[in-house]
Amino acid sequence: MDDLLVEYKNVFVNQEEQPVLKDVNLEVRVKDFVYLYGKVGSGKSTFLKSIYSEVPIVSGSARVLDYDMTQIKKRQVPYLRRRIGIVFQDFQLLMDRSVYENLRFVLKATTKKNKNEIDVRISEVLRYVGMANKGYKMPHELSGGEQQRIVIARALLNEPKLLLADEPTGNLDMETADELMKLIYKISQDGNAVIMATHNLFWQNAYPGRVIRCEEETLEEIKSEETFDDDNLTCEI
Repeated sequence: MDDLLVEYKNVFVNQEEQPVLKDVNLEVRVKDFVYLYGKVGSGKSTFLKSIYSEVPIVSGSARVLDYDMTQIKKRQVPYLRRRIGIVFQDFQLLMDRSVYENLRFVLKATTKKNKNEIDVRISEVLRYVGMANKGYKMPHELSGGEQQRIVIARALLNEPKLLLADEPTGNLDMETADELMKLIYKISQDGNAVIMATHNLFWQNAYPGRVIRCEEETLEEIKSEETFDDDNLTCEI
């Protein structure tokens, strides 16, 4: 179906030739909001990296945005990644250039847009993330929450159908993190799928979604009637 973006069947994933995930079965569709839940080191980041072909899929059947991830060629990987938005916890902005130049750098490297088209697209994404007047700023002049909004703007430049967010609120205070969650949730409501790695389920009541638990080298979807306990955190989902 056209709305099926990620389809993993009996997938095994290695990191540096060591098994990290086994027998993964997962489908992600348009507008899905997915919490990829698990402790640090449980394999969440490795799973996300497998989606954009940073780590290999050893066996099984895996399709991402119509690419066969077991057969994907190196020359195809950049094209796959242009269709996926990636939000990192540590921002990974270019600190020696302005917000505008950070975004322009990405568009010049990944599209054939002319200068006017690039300017229009940058304006669109900055407005979408609530940073319309920040294009001239240098990253060090922005707060952590503002920098993360720029990272989201960068992830949206090529109009991806799938957004991957790896602990996007981990370095933010609660109020700023909540504002960022509103933005990320809006992205899924506007027609994109979001997979967000997290080590707790604090946000799940305010921003409901599917919950995939990453534990003991496996992924398991937690059903809506379950109650999940995590270090004094009880989240009914």
